[in-house]
Amino acid sequence: MSKIFLLAAATVLTAPAFAAPLYQPFGLDLTAFDKSVKPGDDFFQYANGAYLARTTIPADRPAASRRLEMTDRMEANLHQLLDQAAKGVSTSPRTDAEKVGAFYASFMDEAQADRLGAAPLKPELDAIRVAPDRAALARLMGEAPSGLYPGLFGISIDSDLKDPRRYAVYLSQSGLGLPDRDYYLKPELVAKKDAYRAYAAKLLALAGWPEPEKAAEALVAFETRVADASWTKVQQRDITTQYNPMAPGALAGFAPGFDWAPFLDRAGVAGKPMLVVAEKSAFPKLAAIYGETPVDTLKAWMAFRAADAAAPYLSKPFVDAHFDFRLKQLTGQDQQQPRWKRGVRAVAGGDCGAEPASCFGTLNWAVGDLYAQRYFPPATKAKVTELVGNLKLAMRGRIERLDWMGPQTKAEALKKLDTYTIKVGYPDTPQRDYAGVVIRRDDLLGNVRRAAANDWAFMLKRSAGPVDRGAWLMTPQTNDAYNGSLRDIVFPAGILQAPIFDADADPAINYGGIGGVIGHELTHGFDDQGRSIDAAGALRDWWTPADAEAFKARAKMLGDQYAQFEPVPGFHINPGLTMGENIADLGGLAIALDAYHASLKGKPAPVIGGLTGDQRVFLGWAQAWAGKMTPDAIKQMTVSDPHSFRKFRVNGPVRNIDAWYAAFGVRPGDALYLAPEDRARIW
Repeated sequence: MSKIFLLAAATVLTAPAFAAPLYQPFGLDLTAFDKSVKPGDDFFQYANGAYLARTTIPADRPAASRRLEMTDRMEANLHQLLDQAAKGVSTSPRTDAEKVGAFYASFMDEAQADRLGAAPLKPELDAIRVAPDRAALARLMGEAPSGLYPGLFGISIDSDLKDPRRYAVYLSQSGLGLPDRDYYLKPELVAKKDAYRAYAAKLLALAGWPEPEKAAEALVAFETRVADASWTKVQQRDITTQYNPMAPGALAGFAPGFDWAPFLDRAGVAGKPMLVVAEKSAFPKLAAIYGETPVDTLKAWMAFRAADAAAPYLSKPFVDAHFDFRLKQLTGQDQQQPRWKRGVRAVAGGDCGAEPASCFGTLNWAVGDLYAQRYFPPATKAKVTELVGNLKLAMRGRIERLDWMGPQTKAEALKKLDTYTIKVGYPDTPQRDYAGVVIRRDDLLGNVRRAAANDWAFMLKRSAGPVDRGAWLMTPQTNDAYNGSLRDIVFPAGILQAPIFDADADPAINYGGIGGVIGHELTHGFDDQGRSIDAAGALRDWWTPADAEAFKARAKMLGDQYAQFEPVPGFHINPGLTMGENIADLGGLAIALDAYHASLKGKPAPVIGGLTGDQRVFLGWAQAWAGKMTPDAIKQMTVSDPHSFRKFRVNGPVRNIDAWYAAFGVRPGDALYLAPEDRARIW
């Protein structure tokens, strides 16, 4: 252990005690440390080693972490809300609270689901069976944004990247049922592809589809061709190549083989004057594959993918098959979660993961209103809003002091920073109207369909007007944050919990936790993707050539470091995939430290529990990311997730910040040590 840290550890408490933080006595878990490890060798292990040793991954999860503990607390609160709403629910619910209760009650009625078997899926299966040709199937695919059908091409609505005052309809590659194209193409993942084929056969058999084994073989071969033609996730990170406006009528000539007219018509976007094509070079290939694939194979593919989407809401054989593949085989989760937890996510939404219930056909905004009213006090919103302001000031100072950026680009960067709208806790205006949504106590899958259709109808209606800068993309109960295309940064109530944020904790811990997250989201506006968007929210190059080259060189230095990290044997972090998140982690922590220093207003930081202010900021960040995952879950994350594995979200940034070396006495010879000239310095 470093001499500097030993001196700090011997210091007595020199600041007043705190009220009642979750982690006593001042907001840091002092029992989590592994002091057999030097901070400079593995800071993540040093800060969290004892916690990791005593924490086991639950059988019903592929991971255990502080963030999941936050989710558990929030889901327990949601459970209370939904249980209360479901009591004595009306057969004809009218208010949002009554509809939430009826939806939850319909999910919890497992006996009803088992009695119905595959019957709730009959409308989709029948429509697929009777479709006479590819054009009819393409028409059904047009319902993908609002129903259970899959689509070879995705459709979404967001602000126009070239004219942020209006909305645009975006078309993107789609069609894959595995987490990433690598699962189809890389030899080291062939076992997962084989398991997927077996899963497809099982669901088709449960759905009563003819020759399920043969059909599964054909549909996986079809998806493999789609994967080979699709862009990689690294290619998709370059947003400048993905803005390709095109009139709807031009698609047939641009990408022949797919029936565009019925597809766009059923989706409700055929009348738009312009659509934006994302992965432009992939579209003709995907359309050609569609045109060459036998109709029977396309039908089997659509039937399987519809059954896959519906499986969490159907009878036990469907639920078990879905769990066995999506969670057990792909992520290493051993047991299914209790039905009430799955019911909470089905109604309230959640982190879009392996289960479609997390992000499709929910009443999430109605639940969000109930959650915010009960569990998020205005005082917390005020505290976090003030903290966000401090972080913005700190980032302004960092931009002004950059030695690698010229004055012209700096002026544009500062202008963009000033345009950001910060949204905390919950929206001030309703985000959805559920008045027209029919929710029935005895029709679970129908509730999912109608809720999803309501969401898509809302998006279509909104797309005709000017951009609503008050819109939110995340509900209050979401345990996450985002930097949106509207130059808005959102911190929902769900993430504003200990250890990320604790109103009763030492400020340094909060600066390391939520401060680092706020700085992370601010930095996203200036990462390898965000830097392509200007102060108006438009896709425009506002950089001088020299400054752009300097940024790329610094980003490459950081990427080269991350490429050396190997979360599990044979799977290295892909710096091209994770670049934006890695830059944001580094920038976020550096900005948070500056903001903490500024908050002291020239006074020395108190030493608390033997820890200096800087040490507590870094430890607050490190403990916020404490956790572990199964090897399969880490593999899936490394292949498909733009975030680095949590250990490297700690060790990666700190080794590039000079103050960390001073705070913990890190010296040459320590495993994480980087010479000053080798430290990546970006924002």
